[in-house]
Amino acid sequence: MTAPANHRELLAWQEAIKLAVLVYEETARFPRVELFGLTAQLRKSVVSIPSNIAEGAARNSTKELVQFLGYASGSRAETDSQLEIATRLGFVRAGSEVFRQVERVGRLITALRKSLQNRVESSEA
Repeated sequence: MTAPANHRELLAWQEAIKLAVLVYEETARFPRVELFGLTAQLRKSVVSIPSNIAEGAARNSTKELVQFLGYASGSRAETDSQLEIATRLGFVRAGSEVFRQVERVGRLITALRKSLQNRVESSEA
């Protein structure tokens, strides 16, 4: 069983790109003193989400895509945690669109991962 031919076809990747853009827009308003702190950390973690999805899709098997979706899920959780810190510091407004997008991306990654994992398990049986 092979992975999708193109990562751009995956809704999870498309929505993760939207999330990355939102995070970049939010962090552009952070205090300058955070440029090498929370701003850099948030940008790195959010860019890892679509990057891992793309890398997994470019691998040789669905099993590898499932593994990279796990990495993307971890980066999504990291992004969520950093956004929470930014909110508590007053840098991001609670209830901002970026939080809804984090949740959407998380649901999409989880659903895709479960679906593909089921296919992998049924093909191994």
